[in-house]
Amino acid sequence: MKYFIVFVVSIFIGQELLGQYASHKMMPDKSKAVVTDFNDWSYKLSTTISVKDLKDHIYTLASDEYEGRETGTEGNTKAAQYIAKEFEKLGLPTIGDNNTYFQPVAFTFTSWEKLTLDIGGSSYKLLRDFISFPQHSVSGDFSADEVVFLGYGIDEKHYNDYKNVDVKGKVVMVFDGEPSDADGISKITKSNDKSSWTSDWKMKSKVAKEHGAKMLLIISNDLKTMINDNRRQLVNRVTQLGNFTAANQTGVNTIFLSSKIAEEIIGAQRDDLIMRRNKLTSGEDVSLLTNIPVLLQASFDLNRNVLEGQNIMGFIEGSSKKDEVVVISAHYDHVGMKGDEVYNGADDNASGTTAVLEIAEALATAKKMKNGPERSVLCLLVTGEEKGLLGSEYYASNPIFPLDNTVVDVNIDMIGRWGKEYISQEDPYIYVIGSDRLSQDLHDINEKNNQKYNQILLDYKYNSEEDPNRFYFRSDHYNFAKHGIPAIFFFNGVHDDYHRLTDTVEKIDLMLMEKRTKQIFHTVWDLANRKDRIRVNGEAK
Repeated sequence: MKYFIVFVVSIFIGQELLGQYASHKMMPDKSKAVVTDFNDWSYKLSTTISVKDLKDHIYTLASDEYEGRETGTEGNTKAAQYIAKEFEKLGLPTIGDNNTYFQPVAFTFTSWEKLTLDIGGSSYKLLRDFISFPQHSVSGDFSADEVVFLGYGIDEKHYNDYKNVDVKGKVVMVFDGEPSDADGISKITKSNDKSSWTSDWKMKSKVAKEHGAKMLLIISNDLKTMINDNRRQLVNRVTQLGNFTAANQTGVNTIFLSSKIAEEIIGAQRDDLIMRRNKLTSGEDVSLLTNIPVLLQASFDLNRNVLEGQNIMGFIEGSSKKDEVVVISAHYDHVGMKGDEVYNGADDNASGTTAVLEIAEALATAKKMKNGPERSVLCLLVTGEEKGLLGSEYYASNPIFPLDNTVVDVNIDMIGRWGKEYISQEDPYIYVIGSDRLSQDLHDINEKNNQKYNQILLDYKYNSEEDPNRFYFRSDHYNFAKHGIPAIFFFNGVHDDYHRLTDTVEKIDLMLMEKRTKQIFHTVWDLANRKDRIRVNGEAK
């Protein structure tokens, strides 16, 4: 009776008083028996998930041999090969690159070592007088005894600053934005709406390169705001998906100048240039081309590293609804080594990776028994999560199966331990995050299957909009959810060994992990076999 009262009250409090999304505890009704009938395929297949198999996988993945599985390292590659070998044992098809299980992923990390700018004998200061984005630059020294002022630096059919102008090997300086008349009507769009030349400065950098310029200076309309809005990527290391080296730079090195510095460069020609710009604004066909004699030196010194990784994909093709795809995701990378010490990452996230391998085995078994899922299931083990959810972001940007056909993402990240709030308890539990944010169907399906097969406590504490940890935005499911794909994230909560040397296999509770993995499998099986695709009734955030 106590449990029933808690269940009712907590639902009311969680859904009505604490916010838009569930934040209560769902206590199952244990007076009802769980299904243990081998004629029930969900139960039958769940019995293939065992403590023994879970132990074999997690003890391998979290061993010192895998060196903490940091993206871009040999240990990460070894882990990927182990996972691929397991998919091969299950007889899953190779849907990845070059007939493998892999989706290659490259990450480029770029930051400033040093950037200097000297004009007319004066030295200027980065983040005060000028800025430049490291990810769009290459290392090198640039010098010139002349700057070519070229209006707005636009090359369009009806407006072309480059017409009959040779800028090969020269430094070009331009206004930010685009020319407009006194009423704000753009000469490009012929309306009050601005074109991409205003919103995307990289277009100006690209066209400058196409015309042979060696560097571009853009006079910022508000450098202080630009600095405030972009401080993180100007000061910290910038991470990009892909291999971005000097060989594939699409534009020239570009510096944004304050208007004060630009006026110092233009010098005595300032009044003439303003007069011509006013004539252009009033409708006259006037060139803003101005050759400005000035000594300029700039030195770009960058730190740029490219890491190669891979996502691993195990695919179980569906039958009657094979074009609809259920994704089960987990990241297999961790934080690697510090000196000779290995951060094994048993819970984070060898546990989630292991669970996906066991669920893949259950699904492959169903397929071999001629009773595979109606919808296709993609078991997606991603790299780069510890670098900023990069592997899942790469997949979502380069999906093997269209996102429109992706029904749901079921994400597993840390399910092998007892969290701080439950460490002194015995009844199994799992934190559930995101289940009702985009689809009430998803939320209801998970609760129904928990009541039917497992009857563990479902805790929605971290699903609350008021959760200061913001876990909903911190694991790989979010790269699906932000595209409007319903996602559910299973998590055991926080503990003192997170990202520490002490996150080791002997602290994993394999019995608890088996219970949780079975619960996730039952939900996956239901999602893959139910008659109707789950409905989306929430908005991506």
